[in-house]
Amino acid sequence: MHRPSNQQPATPDIPAVPAVSADLVVLGGGPAGLAAAWWAARAGREVVLLERGERPGGLAGSFEVGGVRVDFGSHRLHPSTDPTILAELTGLLGDDLQRRPRNGRIRLAGRWIRYPLRPGDLVRRLPPSFAAGVARDTLTGPLRRRRASGPSPETFASVLRAGLGPTMSERFYFPYARKLWGLAPEAIDAEQARRRVSAATPGRLLARVARGLRREPACFWYPRTGFGAIAEALADAATAAGAELRLGHAVTRLELAGPGGGAVAVLADGATVQAPLAFSTVPLPVLARLAGGPAEAAAGLSTRGMVLVYLVLDRRPWTSFDAHYLPEPSTPVSRVSEPANYRDGDDPAKTTVLCAELPCTPGDELWSSSDAELGELVADGLARCGLPAPDPVAVEVRRLPSVYPVYRTGWRPAFEALDAWAGAQPALVTFGRQGLFAHDNTHHTLAMARAAVDALGDGGSFDRAAWARARDRFTTHVVED
Repeated sequence: MHRPSNQQPATPDIPAVPAVSADLVVLGGGPAGLAAAWWAARAGREVVLLERGERPGGLAGSFEVGGVRVDFGSHRLHPSTDPTILAELTGLLGDDLQRRPRNGRIRLAGRWIRYPLRPGDLVRRLPPSFAAGVARDTLTGPLRRRRASGPSPETFASVLRAGLGPTMSERFYFPYARKLWGLAPEAIDAEQARRRVSAATPGRLLARVARGLRREPACFWYPRTGFGAIAEALADAATAAGAELRLGHAVTRLELAGPGGGAVAVLADGATVQAPLAFSTVPLPVLARLAGGPAEAAAGLSTRGMVLVYLVLDRRPWTSFDAHYLPEPSTPVSRVSEPANYRDGDDPAKTTVLCAELPCTPGDELWSSSDAELGELVADGLARCGLPAPDPVAVEVRRLPSVYPVYRTGWRPAFEALDAWAGAQPALVTFGRQGLFAHDNTHHTLAMARAAVDALGDGGSFDRAAWARARDRFTTHVVED
């Protein structure tokens, strides 16, 4: 049970409102925050989690459109998930957590190629000019990389041009970068390439494809009732372990003790939670605004938004594929997925829903378009890519203002200032995709939550040395699409 408290927090500025005392307060109810709350409560800590949404999961949640459970875009649990964490999730979800084969396609040089890439498909489907360009770039790679090793600042464009060569860069990665992040490749920091492109040379790319021939077919884990079932199961487990989950509670203020202390007081919807330690998974710039962090640094980080357009079709399936990736500029859609194809579930026999992802910036033309206009734009774009005409019977739209962290050139000083400020707060630990301004998958954020809980000590203490080692591991994460 949580301890009511009449004491004021370590700082005097929080209004005198009813307060609850806990061992740990968790900010944010996505998978990372929920997992941390569960594991900490299971270890005997008194935990309060605050989430502004009315249901758990955040952008990893699920909801219903046209009688079909859908997600906020395309989500999967990758097979590289830590086996211990995967076992925990399997224990919660049982047979509802299904191991599924990957069955996607990518539009490349005007052709559809299986994704993940397969050597035979590359040879058969790519235009000869494209294949010849990749072969030429492979042969000239060493010379190209020596020429690029000078003192000029690295960018997304320079790293990929030097590594993969002009063919893959200019015909695949650069158009996709413009679509996803709304910037020219030369205006994107090199870190974006390191976090998003795991094969840095044509040889490594082909080697990775070849390794796939010797392993089991590509697969992923996905719940029978949608990706949000993971967050829902974590929320139930956290509650059963004794954590208090306050959904629909937006944090409006965070008061941290000075450098010599370790107390935190959080004001959320008129109630105060006091604790010796806070785990925060909220966006780092938002955290700075809530707690009086460096405002100039917070303004120096930006994110990319997204419009999700759900097309309800009165037939099933639309195609046999789970997802189509669309890097080419002929449509603003970056990916379209068919959630019913991600699972073996109880979906309607004669209805399917498509989820089209359109990266954009809040307030721009895409963001401001009507639902009907967006539905027509998506349907037309898919048909022009050679996909079956959707002919939707209904359209629903979700607008997400902050999805992708953007590593614009010059972003690092702002991030380092914010990260140093957060790291200097003895009562604060930040992690998760938004909490570390990182491009990460769900299995990465769950590993962060595990490391944070493992570093908890008695009496609100926290093993900063162990956490620093974990942070070093996080920097090696590469996003898996």
